[in-house]
Amino acid sequence: MSAAASAYGQGRYAESEALCRQIVQAVPDHFDATHFLGLSVQQLGRLDEAQQLLERAVAIDPRSHEAHNNLASVYFALQKLEAARACLEKAIALKPNFPPALAGLGNALLQLNLPEQAIELYDRAIALKPDYADALCNRGLAELALGRFDRAGQSFARALLFQPRHAEALGGKGVVSIELKHYDEAEAALAAALAVRPGSAKLLAHRGRLNLALSRPEQAAADFDAALALAPKLEVALRGKAEVSLSLGNTAQAILACTALLEENPRSAIALALLSSCFANQGEIAAAIEHLDAALAIAPDQPDLIARKIYFLDFLSDADFAVQQAARKSWGDAIGARLPQRKLAPRQLDPDRRIVVGYVAAEFWYHSAAFGLLPVLRHHDHAKFEIICYSCSPLRDEMTAKFKSLADVWVDAWQLSDDELADRIEADKVDILIDVSGHTTGNRLPVFARKPAPVQVTGFGHATGTGLRTMDYVLADPIFIPVSARHLLAEKVYDLPCLITTDPILDVPASEPPMLRNGHVTFGVFNRISKISDEAIRVWSNVMRGVSGSKIIIKHTLLDDPLVRDGLIARFVAQGIAEEKITCLGSSERAAHLRAFAEVDISLDPFPQNGGVSTWESLYAGVPVVAKLGHGASSRAGGAIVAAVGLNDWVAEDDEGYVAIACKYAAQPAHLAKLRADLPAQIAASAAGNVEIYARRVEDGYRQFWRDYCAAASGGEIA
Repeated sequence: MSAAASAYGQGRYAESEALCRQIVQAVPDHFDATHFLGLSVQQLGRLDEAQQLLERAVAIDPRSHEAHNNLASVYFALQKLEAARACLEKAIALKPNFPPALAGLGNALLQLNLPEQAIELYDRAIALKPDYADALCNRGLAELALGRFDRAGQSFARALLFQPRHAEALGGKGVVSIELKHYDEAEAALAAALAVRPGSAKLLAHRGRLNLALSRPEQAAADFDAALALAPKLEVALRGKAEVSLSLGNTAQAILACTALLEENPRSAIALALLSSCFANQGEIAAAIEHLDAALAIAPDQPDLIARKIYFLDFLSDADFAVQQAARKSWGDAIGARLPQRKLAPRQLDPDRRIVVGYVAAEFWYHSAAFGLLPVLRHHDHAKFEIICYSCSPLRDEMTAKFKSLADVWVDAWQLSDDELADRIEADKVDILIDVSGHTTGNRLPVFARKPAPVQVTGFGHATGTGLRTMDYVLADPIFIPVSARHLLAEKVYDLPCLITTDPILDVPASEPPMLRNGHVTFGVFNRISKISDEAIRVWSNVMRGVSGSKIIIKHTLLDDPLVRDGLIARFVAQGIAEEKITCLGSSERAAHLRAFAEVDISLDPFPQNGGVSTWESLYAGVPVVAKLGHGASSRAGGAIVAAVGLNDWVAEDDEGYVAIACKYAAQPAHLAKLRADLPAQIAASAAGNVEIYARRVEDGYRQFWRDYCAAASGGEIA
């Protein structure tokens, strides 16, 4: 027995197995030999046999806490979690102060999705053995599961104090750093973890997550592929594969990853949510919302899922202001209202002083929202307003440089956690804080929930309301959010000449309507595929039937994806439109994108989710846009822009009116030619298109907001 124990202790498991078998053959009820035989077989990877032998050892000596503990580790490896839990509870009953069993029970409870109970067990183990690195690390994982990122970080740090090369603790530190947006720290921690354990699928997948967060999709894809080659069913890798495939425009690959996730776990809320994005990419919004609802049924309090639902409801024709704002309110109540608000230092309540305005945006780069915000920043009066830009995306391009040059202070906020960003805003003494992103990717609405500034406003990027009680105003216009719907919003509405503007587009060459040279009318849709609803395709098909010989050009980056392109064409064919009537164009440089309008006579605004910057681009190219007013903010944006430049007769109230407008003007080539020539000047003459006038209106709003705040804060009227 002594020789067997020595061999086992030195890692010679086959030798220890052979010696123990000799003993058990001679003395069948020899506890130590049976116990060590089970442990040796376990180390040699024969888990089912190890289970039988350790169960036999426990039967021989039911009072051995170590045998119960070791049997539990075999059950754990076989994913028999309830059996492991029962064994560990027996071990602890036999020896209450046995750290390995306490930590083991914590592990079982964590696997059973009981992180709070797991933490209690880890704490008991650590109290007995303060340098217990595994227990400290696993406590960090439990805290991570509960979203307690700071406390998780402290646990991983303590584990690394005792074991600096603890791969799991290094990986945990990396994950915490990703969650807190401390990307440099995450990169260092994951590199150190992979140096210790280069073949870890989980660590490679987390590095993929980091690369995705840093907008390095190709490197992220390589990491996820490497992780899946090692562990084809690893959830974090499959999830990452789906996310990166969506970001790279490969919808088919994303669907495969989601399907694999659901095969492993049919109740995976994130898999259903990602699959909903795959359907949305193809314009199948009803299917997208069906899958998202299934995800929400599994995880009703998941902030990301509620935010996706808010976003998708803008694409659903049945979702009116009441439905859309109810979803935002539920997010505000479930997420925003739970975050503690800041107690701000007293302000100098001078209504006429220079106001500090902070813009919080993930879109300070070549993004549609940036085109609406840039002219406002360019025309700010810096004598009256100090402008601080809080940039929440790692993406950098020429547009970023323009924004940076227009800011009095530039803050790279993408490596700041929500609390850290709120601290910075508070320290900067921002008077009016502007949310640009709304409920879209990269938003920092949880920062606004903390109320780090006295006055908070949402606008420019996704100004459809936030549902936050801490958001004071939304920038809109009377068409985009009509008076009849304003009582439904959490925010007060401030009217601009139009919900968004854009800088004059002066580099589009003048052109005649292509119908004059082609002999047929060409309609155009230069919008995201997710905006192209079945309802819109049905109406556009009626338009094309009403205009003999007409064709349609659809242009969007995702049309480089054969799955999306073929699916879109099939939806038109199902409405009786011949395939040869449809031209699909994919990604191009902006100059080429704008030149493509020369091939379009009339643009068709999608619905219920309308165009924004794409509508402005069409108008500046001299191509008028047919729009329709819907029952929610997102379905009124196109009509608001078109009306704001004086084309009220191009805005319909219903489907029949939409078809009638398109058919009417398609039959008037001379009118279209004159309009094409006149539109740029007509836009410049409008308050919506004159960016200097527009910027003054924005500033008038800011001044009024500050004046009202000063009056309220001082308890009286300020003239």
